Amino acid sequence: MGAAAVAEGKLVQLEGNASRLQGLRDSLSGQAGVTSGAALGHSRELAMRLDDVRHGLNRAIGSAREVVELRSQERIGAHIARESAERLQVRAVANMHKMIEERMAAAFRPRRKEAEND
Repeated sequence: MGAAAVAEGKLVQLEGNASRLQGLRDSLSGQAGVTSGAALGHSRELAMRLDDVRHGLNRAIGSAREVVELRSQERIGAHIARESAERLQVRAVANMHKMIEERMAAAFRPRRKEAEND
C-alpha cells in the first residue's frame, strides 16, 4: 500500500509543478505598456523554454499516472488475495473442527461386535 501512496504523491507533485509552470508561462504573455524589443525577445525565449519544460513534464505526468494505475491494481489484487486466503483459512478451521468432532463421536460410540463377543 505504501508504493501506491508514494506514486500518488509523485503524481500530485508533478501536476502541481505543471500548474505552476503554466501560471508562469501565462504571466509572461500579459505584459502591458511599452517594452523594448530585447525584453520582448527575452520573454518569448523564456516562454518557449517554459513550454518545452511543460511538455516534458506532461510526459512525466503520463508515466506517473500509469504507475499510479499499476500500483492501484496491485493493491486491489493483494486485497483480493488476502480476502481469499482468509476465507480459505476459516473454511479449513471449520473442517478441522468438524473432523475432530466426528472422531471424538466415533471414539465414544459403543461397538456392537465387541459388546456381543463379551
